[in-house]
Amino acid sequence: MGILKKRVNEFPTPYTCMNAIRKGGIETKLSMVLMGFGNVVHGQLIKGLLYLALEVAYIVFMVMSGVHCLAMLPSLGSVEQQEYWDEAKQVYMYTKGDQSVLILLYGVATVLITVLMVLMWRGTLRSAYKAECLAKAGKHVNNFVEDLKTLLHENLQKLLMTPPMVFISLFTILPLIFMICMAFTNYSKIGDHLMLFDWVGLENFAALFDSSSILGSTFWSVLGWTLIWAFFATFSNYIFGMIVSLLINRKGTRAKGFWRFCFVLSCAMPMFVSLLIMRTMLQPEGAVNVLLRNLGLIASDASLPFFTDPMWARVTVIVINIWVGVPYTLLQLTGVLQNIPEDLYEAAKVDGANAVQIFFKITLPYMLYVTTPYLITTFTGNVNNFNVIYLLSGGDPVTDLGATAGKTDLLVTWLYKLTIDKQYYNIGAVIGILTFIILAIGALITYHNSRSYKEEGGF
Repeated sequence: MGILKKRVNEFPTPYTCMNAIRKGGIETKLSMVLMGFGNVVHGQLIKGLLYLALEVAYIVFMVMSGVHCLAMLPSLGSVEQQEYWDEAKQVYMYTKGDQSVLILLYGVATVLITVLMVLMWRGTLRSAYKAECLAKAGKHVNNFVEDLKTLLHENLQKLLMTPPMVFISLFTILPLIFMICMAFTNYSKIGDHLMLFDWVGLENFAALFDSSSILGSTFWSVLGWTLIWAFFATFSNYIFGMIVSLLINRKGTRAKGFWRFCFVLSCAMPMFVSLLIMRTMLQPEGAVNVLLRNLGLIASDASLPFFTDPMWARVTVIVINIWVGVPYTLLQLTGVLQNIPEDLYEAAKVDGANAVQIFFKITLPYMLYVTTPYLITTFTGNVNNFNVIYLLSGGDPVTDLGATAGKTDLLVTWLYKLTIDKQYYNIGAVIGILTFIILAIGALITYHNSRSYKEEGGF
């Protein structure tokens, strides 16, 4: 119910766009057409001229290229690149055709610039109305220098937040919208739509959800394994890390620092080096199989199918992920255990609680209370755990020659293969969207469950 509550503005202001439109004077209303006009009328000359220059720059941009970009956005281009023979140079030449990728990118960028311009327009309208209200009330209206000084005091947040928001818009929001739009096109090697492609609506989503097709069956198989992998990779590391940290931190354990050093030592080596070494050791002719043959545990011409059998491969990547992940969990939980108040344990023992009750009523709820963000980030990280899967098994084994993914491929490694190897960019974009949705749902479920357990445990 708290989410549905109406948001209350903590800093209400009368200088809103609606008040400017309804109550503003003629100079403020003209500011809707000529940005900065109201500021110029009330003495804020430099500020008003800057607003006007921004409007002029936007109009020039739209006239020069913006309108064309928006006009091309519905069709994504129609002129194909043509090949012809140049007799003078004795080579094949190509005419300039439309490139749908650039048309889509420029169109999305133009829409984003327009949205930012609308936000700026609202800000200039509020500024003009504020200047009008202050002037009518006989109060002082800041000049340009005084406005700059406010950026170091009451408006410091605008100075500090503007550069990050610009970079976020350019390098996060724009690529994200571009990728989402790509999911609704036929931009792929299929049908030779790499130069010119069209909008196809929800066809890509329908093809991916169709379990009767090869692509659809592969998606459901990869999705199921991704969820299984994320669950086991997250909670196996957490459980084993918890057990190791409890054993090391118990009062009867000697040389605690030495045991922590032994487990944390593996963190000193880069993870990709450890994974590549393990991949080499587990090959059919690797060190592990050779050792087992020499010990007579397997036949001289046999080898354990660590990466050639689907079940073996999946178990192998989970076990190796435990090996590389437990030290990091150990570091997290060791700090949590050392910060649990001893008074809680002493009071529980006085009340007659045994070790199991103490663990489930004090230790575990406290750890979940502190490590819930860690669990959420670990789960989302394991859904997108590209390194472990790609460096260990490469997504293998591939049992169906018609499939584009192996039995250990996650959504992220499958997306990589579809885009880099197969050039199925539209399907890759759809998988990217679905991966984000899965991450959001998984994070919410993990947070809800840990919060419920925390409340039941009394923390």
